[in-house]
Amino acid sequence: MRQALWECTAVQLRQAIEARRVSCVEVTEQVLERVERVNPAVNAIVDQNREQALEMALDADRHMAEGRPLGRLHGVPVTIKVNTDQQGKATTDGVTAFAQRLADHDSAVVANLRREGAILLGRTNTPAFSWRWFTDNELHGRTVNPLDASVTPGGSSGGAAVAVATGMGPVAHGTDAGGSIRYPAYACGVYGLRPTPGVVPVFNGTAKGERLPMSQMMSVQGPLARSVDDLALAFDVMAVGDPRDPLCLPARLRNPPLPPRLKIGLISQDVYAQPDCLVSESLQTASQTFREAGHDVQSIELPSLAEAALLWRSLLMNEAKDGMLAAIQSYGDAAIRHAVTSMMSLTPALDWQAHQQALGRRTAIMREWALLLSSFDVLLMPVSWQRPFDIGLDQQSVQQMEKILHAQSPLLALAVLGFPALSAPVKVAGHLCGGVQIVSGRYREDLCLHAAKVLEGGVGVAVVTPGL
Repeated sequence: MRQALWECTAVQLRQAIEARRVSCVEVTEQVLERVERVNPAVNAIVDQNREQALEMALDADRHMAEGRPLGRLHGVPVTIKVNTDQQGKATTDGVTAFAQRLADHDSAVVANLRREGAILLGRTNTPAFSWRWFTDNELHGRTVNPLDASVTPGGSSGGAAVAVATGMGPVAHGTDAGGSIRYPAYACGVYGLRPTPGVVPVFNGTAKGERLPMSQMMSVQGPLARSVDDLALAFDVMAVGDPRDPLCLPARLRNPPLPPRLKIGLISQDVYAQPDCLVSESLQTASQTFREAGHDVQSIELPSLAEAALLWRSLLMNEAKDGMLAAIQSYGDAAIRHAVTSMMSLTPALDWQAHQQALGRRTAIMREWALLLSSFDVLLMPVSWQRPFDIGLDQQSVQQMEKILHAQSPLLALAVLGFPALSAPVKVAGHLCGGVQIVSGRYREDLCLHAAKVLEGGVGVAVVTPGL
């Protein structure tokens, strides 16, 4: 192969392995060597799985030698976020008190990846309780953005995004309840997909109890990758039902054929947040790319965007007062306690009646968006209204936290409304890589991926960043 194996996409690796041009052990060894060279500078993989990964690779080669059918990710190295159960590993969630919380079984999504032959390379960093847009914690330390060390790599799946961006595996697993896949993908210049809730199964046996209703509505798991084809492949592998998640679809829905000419609604302005120039340039570049490829792009307004983001804060943060907040105050590090306290101070309390009204308003806004998406195939909008934040910005004043929440309204709105969304990189001038968010109707991840593939064809694939 002309490229180093650690530079290859998952699709390329899978094809080369099946054609017996390379072995699973060769692939794994090269990626592990890459981890040894790069990870000390960026601290993305905080629990390396070297011995077990090599054992898995040996088993995968024996599997091939015996002529058995190959999984869709056979021999492809992937990483798993430390907030998700992997048998024999600690589900730390970035919390010191959970350092020995060993999982007896794989979570549903890890089981799906393992079943399709993926090599579980290591576990990636997250902020404590996976609750910040900055990946830093007292247990595992800080993850560094390889594009610019002065800004966040995003959170909470910051380790996952950095691992993919620097060639430490072509695919990473992430979670997203308020932008935790899409924002790190944006900050590190890779692709990230937030699926519709219920498409990818969610279950952690190490959890003390069931997820509360708002978390069930908003929290999802999905992939990050450097190419759209890899993102689609990993999503397809992850999206297999599991009886441990009774809310998960038992089978994928069949969608109609993809339209040859996409109708795209462009959202480039908001009454509450002034877009940064990097954001505006990214949207302009993406819009022009779609138009040059023969697709129809029309500017539209979404007056409910800010309101939906406020619903995310009201519903999720009020629910957190009944459980998560106590755990954060008891076991969280200083950074997560400070960030959550600031967010709580900006969140009005909801009594039972107000909570029911908020849920009703959520349904009304979902209907508004669904009607809009009946006229458009996808929406094109920012990931955030601002470029990636400076390190530690959420540790400043409450007023600064309020600005952060306004900036993140495109992320929060999609989480509370439950529409699939894809963060795609767009190359612009400067040391940071701009990005956009592509949104489709519920269960139409195929449209998000199709539009992202068109965009990738115009702006070029995401390349491996060298690291620091």
